[in-house]
Amino acid sequence: MNIRPDLLPLLFAVAAASFFCRVGGFWFMRLIRVTPRVEAALKSTPLAVMIGIVAPVAMRGNVPELAALASIAAIMRWIRNDLVAALVGVSVVAMFRFVGF
Repeated sequence: MNIRPDLLPLLFAVAAASFFCRVGGFWFMRLIRVTPRVEAALKSTPLAVMIGIVAPVAMRGNVPELAALASIAAIMRWIRNDLVAALVGVSVVAMFRFVGF
């Protein structure tokens, strides 16, 4: 693998931005009293992020992605494990792409 020296400052800038966003979130949450309403909002944030990622894919309507979404929904109803469902979804898309769909 070749590393282009002209992209290293960009890589470090993105890594620093990611680090400071996480640290800033932890620092900011120390200042907030966690009420039941705040806790509910924090618990629903991952679902909102996933919907923001999945909605454009579902709207595009390609067969591999729709098959993956269906398999993810089935796995979530059956096993109720996010990680397993995500792995199955990625595997379904990879299988479709491997066969040239």
